[in-house]
Amino acid sequence: MKIFKFGGASVKDAAGVKNVVNVLQQVGHTNTLVVVSAMGKTTNAMEDVVNAYFNNKAGLPATIQEIVDFHINILNDLFDNTQHEVYTKVKVLFDEVQGFLAWNKSPKRSFVYDQVVGYGELLSTTILSAYLNQVNIQNNWLDVREFIKTSDNYRDAIVDWDKTQEKITAGIDKSKLNITQGFLGSDDNNFTTTLGREGSDYSAAILAYCLNATEVTIWKDVPGVLNADPRYFEETQLLNKISYREAIELAFYGASVIHPKTLQPLQRKEIPLRVKSFLNPLDAGTTVGKGEGIEPKVPCFIIKRDLVLMKLSSLDFSFIVEDSISELFKLLHDHKMKVDLIQNSAISFSVCVDNKFDQLPDLLNKLKGKFKVNHQEGVSLYTIRHFNTKAIESIQNGKEILLEQRAKETVQLVVK
Repeated sequence: MKIFKFGGASVKDAAGVKNVVNVLQQVGHTNTLVVVSAMGKTTNAMEDVVNAYFNNKAGLPATIQEIVDFHINILNDLFDNTQHEVYTKVKVLFDEVQGFLAWNKSPKRSFVYDQVVGYGELLSTTILSAYLNQVNIQNNWLDVREFIKTSDNYRDAIVDWDKTQEKITAGIDKSKLNITQGFLGSDDNNFTTTLGREGSDYSAAILAYCLNATEVTIWKDVPGVLNADPRYFEETQLLNKISYREAIELAFYGASVIHPKTLQPLQRKEIPLRVKSFLNPLDAGTTVGKGEGIEPKVPCFIIKRDLVLMKLSSLDFSFIVEDSISELFKLLHDHKMKVDLIQNSAISFSVCVDNKFDQLPDLLNKLKGKFKVNHQEGVSLYTIRHFNTKAIESIQNGKEILLEQRAKETVQLVVK
């Protein structure tokens, strides 16, 4: 069985839905399970609904109506008959959202988030499944929440692999074309859970692992995995093959094409992962699988922007050793700072962090009680895998380098 995953960009409008049909017709869809994300920016729009529910009840109806109108417009472009049953199915889903918001008593934002935001995927798959049936591609619509069972750690649920394996083995007919949702699961009380943002890739990997799939293909609007983000780098190059190990390294440093959790279940069963273009579905794309390194072996560039570089030194010139480093990391953890790079000497400690939750002022106040602190906001961290002199010079050109760190395969540069 094959697993195909289509992200939000591939089904952002009616033309995208029609193109999914084109992809399936070109590459085949026998014994295939299709995992689909929410349409376009629907997840963001659903997050706006959650925000309105907690902070602006008066604006809630209008916020929901925008999402309704977006999906109805797509339906009108796909179906000639407004009496088609898919209109009723979509209305029922929106009624469920509004019904939940009306009766919910839980003040827990993460719980509410998962019950609301997950409807983006339920809507997209309902529409895609109906359209496939209309063009005579018969398929099974599956509610993935019946199969992927998780903890109740809302917004970042942990998969219960034994229960999930049991449900998938008993409930999914591998001989059919199946359509289901990414990103979602359910807990023991059958409340919806989510697997973290960008979790649809992970969903595909979970299903592949439990179904012993022959391969997973992630369909994107790029030709495959590139050696750099084309938004920031010119003359990017397609990577034809990447080993699991190399892909995990790239994900660790921040490459955004493959979700970090996706690779682990695939590696355990050596299931190949392909990243291909939904615009040119017959092109080879990139294959991630068993092997070594990358092909071709070229420098790979990753950039993280708007970070904070802090340099800490002891007030009395004493060594920064295990006790002080342990205390530093506890403070970073308590303030939800993601650490991207560390470097230390006998009496100083440099750390580059992502101030994602805007807790920097409080952290600095606590640090200044025990250390001399210099910090610089708005820095960029460049990581180059398989670097050479030319690659480093291309980053250094005209920039002020605040910190440099090298290993055998990787160089990292913090740039002002």
